[in-house]
Amino acid sequence: MQQVRLSEAEVRVYEAVTVLETRGQVPYPDLIAEEAGLTQQDVHGPLHQLTEKGLLHREDSPLAGLDFGPRWCARQPA
Repeated sequence: MQQVRLSEAEVRVYEAVTVLETRGQVPYPDLIAEEAGLTQQDVHGPLHQLTEKGLLHREDSPLAGLDFGPRWCARQPA
């Protein structure tokens, strides 16, 4: 399996997403930022970079009319 190099911010964001999922919380950007100890502005870049690297995927709100924004979910390694 090929190793993917991650920046410190990407590691913090990825770990925050997995911790939130483990707790049963929905990984919305504001919660990810809080868990990672970053500002909401600071998590946007790492979220998109992790998506491009195939480690996260974005899901839009599943309930019509109740859009709390996108949530980011970790992809489990194969």
